[in-house]
Amino acid sequence: MENTRNLVIIPTYNEKENIEAIIAAVFGLPRRFEVLIIDDNSPDGTAAIVKELMKTHQGQLHILERAGKLGLGTAYITGFKWAIEKGYDYIFEMDADFSHPPKDLINLHDACLAGADLAIGSRYISGVNVVNWPMGRVLMSYFASVYVRFVTGMKVMDTTAGFKCYSRQVLETIQLDNIRLKGYAFQIEMKFTTWKFGFNIVEVPIIFTDRTEGTSKMSGGIFNEAVWGVIKMKISSWFKSYKR
Repeated sequence: MENTRNLVIIPTYNEKENIEAIIAAVFGLPRRFEVLIIDDNSPDGTAAIVKELMKTHQGQLHILERAGKLGLGTAYITGFKWAIEKGYDYIFEMDADFSHPPKDLINLHDACLAGADLAIGSRYISGVNVVNWPMGRVLMSYFASVYVRFVTGMKVMDTTAGFKCYSRQVLETIQLDNIRLKGYAFQIEMKFTTWKFGFNIVEVPIIFTDRTEGTSKMSGGIFNEAVWGVIKMKISSWFKSYKR
């Protein structure tokens, strides 16, 4: 079962400090993962670095380039559609900045091999496992998940997590074009939709370490989208069918 086709999707915007190292870390694991970089026309030359690396990782490293900064959600949906078209079995989301430990890709994969349809790299399933974040941001993130659980009824502890493994069946089922939230709230909507369709969600503990290279993409607008978007998402779910 370990011989599944596994694709790690990494969206990038100005990640030249991290991109070569994160790709090397994934390819250095004792299990085969392919990597798809989705670059939003990074002015720092991230895409050029990836294309150079592709010469020595043919068939394992891929890139899709987009015209500009179009949002995290649309980047992942573009990657999900590509993965479905190419026939991958398990599709992973991961950041480029090492906040998601590459070694934990194996734990997420194992969780799916053991029966999870969606495995989440969770900061909050075994306490609060966050390193290098200011306390204000830790509290905002933690209570954002409390808020999402209250509004939606989901039992997921880390509702905003962006380190995940989906089985192909989930992505084929949940109608990607109907996912409306585009920023970090996209992560909430994907989990909520997966849950509403009755898929098995498992949280795997990770230690999240804030980036040391490059700059964070978090903003107040992203936070506002999550607050109001979750309420709209919950209300709209009353009028949808989640039959597989």
